[in-house]
Amino acid sequence: MKKLMYTLLIGVIAAALTACGSNDDAKQSKSDDQKTAQTEKQKEAQEKQEKQAKEMQKKLDKQKVDEKKTVAVVNGKKVSGEEYNAALSSSQAQYQQMGQDPTSKEAAKQVKQQTIDNLVGQTLLLQEAENKGYKATDEEVNKKLKETKKQFKTDKQFKAALKDAGLTQSQLKSELADSIKYQQYVDKDIQTPEVTDKEIQDYYDQFAKQSQSQSQASGGKEQSQMPKLEDVKPQIKQQLEQQKKQEALEKKVEELKKNAKVEVKL
Repeated sequence: MKKLMYTLLIGVIAAALTACGSNDDAKQSKSDDQKTAQTEKQKEAQEKQEKQAKEMQKKLDKQKVDEKKTVAVVNGKKVSGEEYNAALSSSQAQYQQMGQDPTSKEAAKQVKQQTIDNLVGQTLLLQEAENKGYKATDEEVNKKLKETKKQFKTDKQFKAALKDAGLTQSQLKSELADSIKYQQYVDKDIQTPEVTDKEIQDYYDQFAKQSQSQSQASGGKEQSQMPKLEDVKPQIKQQLEQQKKQEALEKKVEELKKNAKVEVKL
């Protein structure tokens, strides 16, 4: 299972600011396009970006496997290439978000290992959830499906998204049922210690120290304004709770592996 890799203020606040900036840029770009025609230089830059994006996608696609291939067998349950490819895309995206090229020789090995580890871990946890009797009712699945559909403006867009993902509505409902069982198990069986005020304070102080060191190393004359602890305390607490939950899940996976029969076929 993947570990949380960003600190609160970098991963939450900075990411939010980036997203806001992207939205503003998109709106401004659209406005400019309506007012003036693109210059030849802008067209060339856009074409170059599109070409690079296509080339990168080709490299990413080369890491995929045959959808019908069995990539692992976990306690008798086959994990398909189709499942692997879906998890692979998520792993690749994580590397790209960190500014790394997931197609480089070293990163490709790490992406492959991370993807298969994630799949094996998720399969073991879901099997444990089912062994403990957790189930998803039709009502719960339909409610989840309704929430998913709300993300799309029209039913046509929803169906197009399903097609792009290579899923039927029946397959989606099956995946939603698995996610419900998994979440029930995690919420009720994976216990984690409470986050203390001291841990929150230490987390905040550590980031403040790192921020100051980075500012000095870059020769910055002015340090960025640190938000007050009380303003970001809820986010820090949530981040630490997620981190503890993730660590507990990783520990559980290692325990399950001891008595599991896992065969990786990649």
